[in-house]
Amino acid sequence: MKKTLFFLSILFILFSFTKVKHPYHVGSVEVNYNSKSKTFEVTGRFFLDDLENGLSKKYGKPFHFNDVKYKAQINEALKNYSAEYFKLKTDNQFLKINYIGYEEDSESVNVYLESEKMENPKKVEAAVSFLYNLFDDQINLVHIIVNGNRKSEKLTYPNRYLFQQF
Repeated sequence: MKKTLFFLSILFILFSFTKVKHPYHVGSVEVNYNSKSKTFEVTGRFFLDDLENGLSKKYGKPFHFNDVKYKAQINEALKNYSAEYFKLKTDNQFLKINYIGYEEDSESVNVYLESEKMENPKKVEAAVSFLYNLFDDQINLVHIIVNGNRKSEKLTYPNRYLFQQF
């Protein structure tokens, strides 16, 4: 399992920096508990063209990263998209997730989210289905980190749920 996650992470990184059409539909989501702010800081990283196409399919209109005139439209779409395709639950309580923003480069997009405050989570459950609306071979590598303890899992369409105990 760790070798597969490592291999897919390397592929994602390699294809993030090339102009070649990527043969795999892979994203990564890191869910990191910040003990100082007592919130989960979430970063989703996806291929730019996949995310553009996923948003376009979902909302029925074009989205273009790297074009400043679409920034407000993209922020609103990513806020709504993230709310639908990412859920977080700790100790049997759903957490409110706030959309923070996004950053892009020529090949990938980082989407930033943050949870409401939560004291010392012991059980973390997530529903992660980014780009499942576009690809039936989408893989999302999910990394959950609580107090330095990192647990990773590969979610392959249609599987969207994961559970980790800390």
